[in-house]
Amino acid sequence: MIENLIKRGPGQTVAFIPYPEVNLLAETMVAFANTDGGTILIGLDQQGEVVDYMMDEEVEGKLAQALVMCRPPVVTHWEQCELPGGIVVALKIARSPELHALADGRVLTRSGTKNTPLGGEAIRHLAATKSSGDFEGEPVAGATLVDLDKDVLDEYLANRAERGARPLKNMLQDHLVEIGAMLEDGTPTMAGMLLFGKTPQAFLPQSGVIFVKFLSTEARGRDGMAGYGRRVEIEGPLARIIERAWNLVTDEMRVEAVVTGLKREEVPEYPPFAVREAIVNAVCHRDYRLSGRRVEIRMYENRLEVISPGGLPGYITLDNIVDEHFSRNPRLVAGLFQWGYIEELGLGIDRMIEEMLERGHPAPDFEAKPYSFTVRLHNTLERTPVKRWASNMNERQMRAMSFVEEYGRITNRDYHQLCPDVNPETLRLDLVDLIEKGLLLKIGDKKGTYYILK
Repeated sequence: MIENLIKRGPGQTVAFIPYPEVNLLAETMVAFANTDGGTILIGLDQQGEVVDYMMDEEVEGKLAQALVMCRPPVVTHWEQCELPGGIVVALKIARSPELHALADGRVLTRSGTKNTPLGGEAIRHLAATKSSGDFEGEPVAGATLVDLDKDVLDEYLANRAERGARPLKNMLQDHLVEIGAMLEDGTPTMAGMLLFGKTPQAFLPQSGVIFVKFLSTEARGRDGMAGYGRRVEIEGPLARIIERAWNLVTDEMRVEAVVTGLKREEVPEYPPFAVREAIVNAVCHRDYRLSGRRVEIRMYENRLEVISPGGLPGYITLDNIVDEHFSRNPRLVAGLFQWGYIEELGLGIDRMIEEMLERGHPAPDFEAKPYSFTVRLHNTLERTPVKRWASNMNERQMRAMSFVEEYGRITNRDYHQLCPDVNPETLRLDLVDLIEKGLLLKIGDKKGTYYILK
């Protein structure tokens, strides 16, 4: 398990800390507890090399000091791991149902490889989410181990092994308890039923997906009357739902034949990754406490909409959705990650936008309401496809690069017109970042400044 974490490297749920520095330990513990949980590997540098110098007493002492700095204290479990280069301490932190802060009042969350402090409004959003309780960890009334599907469990274990996870040391039931899919008495949790249940919808009717194919750009038939071309209700455990929904959308997508030189290529109506990511996100991050409504996939002549019950989770807003990460259902996310449906935690939105722009489509539309979140993919070609750049960029920066490709240059005023709702200082930092990445070159000074491709 530790070797697998080292191979993955630092990220949303893994941190490498070479020396047990108290402040950094406390910050990372609070950030993990407030977000998706994670593992701190003490004794590794950022390249994953072992720094063999630590004494047990020193690590325990520093950990005790760090825990005192966390308000309330963060629950941790730690163990020593002997690797070829020396000793590493693995400090495991679960996602907490409480809101944690440091002694100085800072509230941090984990975003990628960074511990990010939150502002007042974001803290209030996170506190509201925490107070809603741990729904996916609740027991499913009336369910027993018999209600879990052995074939689905076998498939999960096989895919988990393919991803390099360490074989189970104990019985399967112990593993299900460890990942939060089952209680000690054998009762499946909400997460366990959604991931592995034979018929999850018998216990959670809202956990299915509805697919509707409309024949025009509106939710009606071509004659103006109410109607649709196809309607399918999709049920089963989440992995089956994702696959069936994906296959259904794929069957209904138009395919265009594009000839480049002597090569003929079939190009689907929407980039496959963008569609799959929209479906996976809706299934993973919906609010399963909301009964009476299922995830909806609506396919129109000019767009694809994926509507997920429940507003944006935690401190996520439309302004920070590309840069920040928070999981409403971390056990479901972890399970589907082991299954292979999620490749990189927290990076899907970036790539969804990038794929749409590369195909020449507009960037996806995101609409957040108090009790729903919608992703819209448009199939209209509005611009020259953007080339794949070597460095990751946010959606604003992709717009800027597309603008420069089309017009040869961009000014601060141009950029502000492209992103009118974004703070000017944020836009300035975007351009500075593109310069540092070697993509843009700054010309002129003050009001005469503009930027061109380097």
